[in-house]
Amino acid sequence: MDKHYLAPLLAPQSVVVFAGPADDAGAGTQARAVRDALRATRFSGTMQFLDIGTSGTLADLAQTRADLAIIALPPAEIAAALEVAGRIRCRAALVVSSGIGAEQASALRKIAHQAGLHLLGPNSLGLQRPSLQLNASAAGPLARSGPLALAAQSGALTASMLDWARQNAVGFSSVVSLGPHTCVDIAQVLDFFADDAATHSIIVHLEGILNARHFMSALRSASHAKPVVVLKAGRKPAGNEAAHTHSASIVGSDEVFDAALRRAGAVRVRSFVELFSAAKCLASRYRPVGKRLAIVSNGGGPGVLAADWVNEIGLQLGKLSPASQQALGPQVPPLASLTDLIDLSEDAQPAHYRAAVDAASKDPGIDGVLAIFSPKTGCDPADVARALAAIPKPTSKPLLSCWMGDASVGAAREVLAEASIPSFRTPEAAVGAFGNIATFHQNQQLLQQTPPPLSQLAKPDVEGARLLIESVLAERRTVLTEMESKALLSSFHIPITRTLLAHSANEAMMIATQLGFPVALKIDSPDIAHKSDVEGVALNIVNAAGARDTYLSMMERVARLAPGARINGVTVQQMARARRGREIYVGLVTDDPFGPVIVFGAGGTMIELLDDRAMELPPLNQFLARRLIERSRVAETLGEWRGAAAADTQALEHVLLRVSEMVCELPELREMDINPIIVDESGCVAVDARIVVAHAPSPIGGRGSDYQHLAILPYPARYQREWPLREGGICTVRPVHPADAQMLQALVQQLSPESRWFRFVSRFHELPPAMLARFTLIDYDREMALVAVVRERAAAPDGTALEKERIVAVSRYFTNPDQSSCEFSLVVADDYKGQGLGSRLLESIIDVARDKGLAEIVGLVLSNNAEMLKLVRRLGFAVRPFPEDPDFRLVTHAL
Repeated sequence: MDKHYLAPLLAPQSVVVFAGPADDAGAGTQARAVRDALRATRFSGTMQFLDIGTSGTLADLAQTRADLAIIALPPAEIAAALEVAGRIRCRAALVVSSGIGAEQASALRKIAHQAGLHLLGPNSLGLQRPSLQLNASAAGPLARSGPLALAAQSGALTASMLDWARQNAVGFSSVVSLGPHTCVDIAQVLDFFADDAATHSIIVHLEGILNARHFMSALRSASHAKPVVVLKAGRKPAGNEAAHTHSASIVGSDEVFDAALRRAGAVRVRSFVELFSAAKCLASRYRPVGKRLAIVSNGGGPGVLAADWVNEIGLQLGKLSPASQQALGPQVPPLASLTDLIDLSEDAQPAHYRAAVDAASKDPGIDGVLAIFSPKTGCDPADVARALAAIPKPTSKPLLSCWMGDASVGAAREVLAEASIPSFRTPEAAVGAFGNIATFHQNQQLLQQTPPPLSQLAKPDVEGARLLIESVLAERRTVLTEMESKALLSSFHIPITRTLLAHSANEAMMIATQLGFPVALKIDSPDIAHKSDVEGVALNIVNAAGARDTYLSMMERVARLAPGARINGVTVQQMARARRGREIYVGLVTDDPFGPVIVFGAGGTMIELLDDRAMELPPLNQFLARRLIERSRVAETLGEWRGAAAADTQALEHVLLRVSEMVCELPELREMDINPIIVDESGCVAVDARIVVAHAPSPIGGRGSDYQHLAILPYPARYQREWPLREGGICTVRPVHPADAQMLQALVQQLSPESRWFRFVSRFHELPPAMLARFTLIDYDREMALVAVVRERAAAPDGTALEKERIVAVSRYFTNPDQSSCEFSLVVADDYKGQGLGSRLLESIIDVARDKGLAEIVGLVLSNNAEMLKLVRRLGFAVRPFPEDPDFRLVTHAL
């Protein structure tokens, strides 16, 4: 808890610089730029310039100590400088260079690893920490200090962003340029920003990611604590020419990235100007809002432009209620219009703007307010701005402004900036900024969802499904037949049409007669991806003769159109009897690097033309399934529609939950189409399915434990237990959940000062919001927190008895950067000490760490915390002095 492990790199207190001799006229451009940048500012720590060629003996160098080594040397000299940095026990290194290939970068990574250095680079443009007056970059002058943190994978874009920020008075807590082949990656930098008290919001430029699990883990953790805005380059679709299913052929990787960002609680923007405006708005930390934006203007034209853009980007125009209109009417000019836009007319004065904004802010049907001002004779733009600036802070709802024009409104914009009211030059930009606020809070709802791998529905036959897939792979096949695909769906209780395979015309006739007419016949072949392409589907066959003749003609047609295809026969199934059913499809694609993605949209034979697809990363719960359906265009047809009753959307949600279970439990799944699913008021049924499998992929997270093929680890419900307490009663021990935040805060607030000091080594009375967020929404792959929950009786306000849940103990571990050890902590409520909770929780967290394949669990215990030292000794921990601080003991336990 004291310092993040990247603090020596990104917030160093001491620096050594390897940039060649000071008088070296032949030094490279970057070396000169770094030397000039470092000397142009007065670094608040200690800085020493070293020349690896003339710095004396190793004995001389041994007297040098530094957190960070900054290296700006020709490629041939970087390795030697890294080795020297390791020998003088630097803890981190920054290599400012360009053009270093993967092979040399790998060699530098090995040197840094052996020396215990966190290495940023080798192709980094550098970093800036304005609060420390540290400009260790070749990106130009030091940025001004501010609350934004910037991480970018492009050096050129980093320099452009800093240049834009200088002209627009935007300040930074940190600026980090990564570049290709870097050792410290974007996920680690995000993790530092989430922990950094100087950072209030985070902006990120991405070109690509290598490890989806690490990236999603860091991004989810960061965006739970602070607003994160992402600019992603490379929006080209990644069509798969070899796709076996519709889903795989129509879903591009950029769309999957959008789905991943949405699930991580972050916001995506399209330009770097929009990047800063979004970050500026989100940094205000408005409470969760909806999509209803009220527009206050002094002219119809600008207001209509804003309203048009509201509709264009999927927001809603916020309108005053009749009661609000009636109350506001006497306070605005006679020509004002209040029904849709709040058009105050050309006679609007500062007091009119203030009254209109106040009315809109108080109206429950409005989520945010945009004030637009067009220069008018007889009204000073700055006076109107001062009227808005005088509104007490913080405002209950987002307030944005757009002062149009240029020459006459400059002073007004300065007033708005000083009042921290986001200001924009065009109505479209302002509406787009509000859209980012709305998107952020919608995505935060998705972020809070941490579903288990299996839903609460009836337990599926996972073992049977695995046996089926193993038999297919044993035959060296990857595409399941329709019969096999439907059997797999049945094992997860997805409703299917009854299907039988006919090997001859007579069999087709007899099966059809037994099933009952009308029936559908479909060709069954592992080599035909889409049956309709070879006329391999016949519907609404109404008698036995028709079934026989259709079988013969279908076999003849397919043999002609697909002469090389293997034909198993023809499947016969009863036609789905939905009177006004809608055709839906549910699919699965496997993305590189995010792994499996669930797709939902309009189905049928025209699926590619309809181009309706909404995506979500598994695992799903009912909330996520419902939101996935709502994002599709076909959702508009699921209600009452042209005489058809509303479709059973709950049945569709259950299908999505079942597909999520399949994805979680069967890592061999690669592609899947369930198309069409016929849904009406009585339920839904899967008419056709096609599934592609392969051997289980390499783990996304790098280790081979359960669910490592997923980018988001499911909630580990398997660790939930119930324990009897010594003094009676039961406590439930389970992994922490985001909804536990208030209970965890209450536990900390109720601790005695001594207990709080022993756990946090701090005098705070409660957890800061960022820390509370990081403690409750966690990546169960790299950390674990087990909470002990009891139910206690309390009196409700009306005097009746009420049962409330209470967290009375927490144990947690966090995996160290070496990925082989972890650091633990433990706290027990004062009134529950002596009941054995501490020892049992610590034993449980040790078991989880062992289950994750970690080799050692360590902790720091205050020397005067006798109870904890007694407990860890009893559980077999080794206790020894902590060299860096005599007030602590280092306790370790091999796993």
